[in-house]
Amino acid sequence: MKAVADGERRDGKPVGRRVVVAMLGAGAAGVVAGAPVARGIGNVLHSLSARTESNLAGLVPGGDYFQLYTVTNGFPPEPADYRLQVGGLVRRPLSLALGDLEALPSTALVKPFQCVTGWRVPAVHWEGVALGHLLDEAGATKEAKALLFRSFDGVYTESLTLAQARLSDVIVAYRMLGGPITREHGGPVRLYVAPMYGYKSIKWLKAIDVVDKVYPGYWEQRGYAVNAWVGRSNSDVGAPIS
Repeated sequence: MKAVADGERRDGKPVGRRVVVAMLGAGAAGVVAGAPVARGIGNVLHSLSARTESNLAGLVPGGDYFQLYTVTNGFPPEPADYRLQVGGLVRRPLSLALGDLEALPSTALVKPFQCVTGWRVPAVHWEGVALGHLLDEAGATKEAKALLFRSFDGVYTESLTLAQARLSDVIVAYRMLGGPITREHGGPVRLYVAPMYGYKSIKWLKAIDVVDKVYPGYWEQRGYAVNAWVGRSNSDVGAPIS
């Protein structure tokens, strides 16, 4: 899952500012009036999206459940050919097939997915390997300060500090919604960062590089917050960062 930037279409072209403002106003009305109004707004926005080649429902709190966005048309290998590379400032670089990840101690979570544009999916079932466990397996060196994540699409990147990466609800996920993660949802393997907005949970995870500083990710280079806490201050764990 990845949230498209406010006012940007799937193809990267801007949505008109007046349309965005109007849709956000409608979303606020849905929050105040309750779920039935929000669902009605979502239906209207899906119809409008089909005519404008944009996905405006993702701009509205409660406009829909999962909204599926990408910044490219790239996809990862089939599950049988998948490998996750863990390298950079580590003593033991890793190259892990999907089966290797599944053989490691697993972490199961039931947590929401919150998009920065306002919609939220509650009580999503996730399963994967604690990111902190992978860091222990690789053995970060003393110069290590942060992680850089890269997607198989060749464009999307994300970042976390080491402290953020070691939170108990940050996992390298291979299952969600009761089954293997589909390609559309970022499978076969994606990151899930429970306490942060969805754009931190990079889809189609290809590589984890342990690095000496934070490198802002794809959307952070376009104005989004580097520390994307949901309902928490940026002075919390691992922030501020430089």
